[in-house]
Amino acid sequence: MSEKVKILFYALWFVQPVLEAGIAILMLRRGQNRTFKYFFTYIVTQILDFAVSVWAYRCSDLVYFRISSCSTAISVALGFMVIHEAFLDIFRPFHTLRDLGTVLFKWAGLVMLLVAGVVSVSNSSSSFAPWVQAILTAQRCVRVVQVGMVLFLLFFARYLGVSRRQHSFGIALGFGMFAVVELLLVASWNGYHLGDVAMSFINMGAYAGALLTWLFYTVAKSPAREAGAALLRPQRWEQGLTDIHHPLPADSLIPMFEGMVDRALSRTSVSPVVAEERHGLAASAAVPLSGGSGLSALSAKVGSKPLG
Repeated sequence: MSEKVKILFYALWFVQPVLEAGIAILMLRRGQNRTFKYFFTYIVTQILDFAVSVWAYRCSDLVYFRISSCSTAISVALGFMVIHEAFLDIFRPFHTLRDLGTVLFKWAGLVMLLVAGVVSVSNSSSSFAPWVQAILTAQRCVRVVQVGMVLFLLFFARYLGVSRRQHSFGIALGFGMFAVVELLLVASWNGYHLGDVAMSFINMGAYAGALLTWLFYTVAKSPAREAGAALLRPQRWEQGLTDIHHPLPADSLIPMFEGMVDRALSRTSVSPVVAEERHGLAASAAVPLSGGSGLSALSAKVGSKPLG
């Protein structure tokens, strides 16, 4: 590696903590660290990872490799949680859809762990240790999820009332762009199309681009969520899922309407039998009762009228 290439390599490496520190400071000043806790933790972790990696790089290649593998595992876990956090922010007005998405994310995380475990055990021809192979497999699975999240936002942002200038969209966009480049690099590395030096430069350049994207969205003011006719579709999805979770009986409205009709009829009309009974009661009340004769006469009058 020539001196110019080394200078460019170190420049791309050392610019990362500078951009990350700028993002962290701006998030603290604007209070965004409370809204996006996992993303803020991810940025701070990357700064600490840079400091530890510089120390490990000066020690030996073995120490650097082990430190890098552990930091990759932490980044994979936090990257998955950041995408989940952005998903929750996007679906904040729709509680049922948000709960369904949380369940799907949990299952996706479990499936990724199972896939990583199976690949690490079954791939005996790999030059990496099984635990390193598991971390790399989990990382690729998370990258696929991040790309899928960006594609989902690009296609469904207008239906959800999400502006492309919102912070959650910017977070997902940065991860998605970096994930696409990294997946392409993995495919090129498996096909022996690129060397290690070229892959390192492209990977660091892609990550610097993601940091610049996050810095731009941190500085920019996030617009309010759009409230228009486009939100009718997710509201129908929300109502449909709510009906599935809390189904109503098919004839639940019939007793209510029957009660309403009965009350309306009882107020507007009186049956002939009841009217005659009321008339007899009024007549008997006008005559003084002597013993049981008045009551007997009223009973006879009511009883003589055929009911129904």
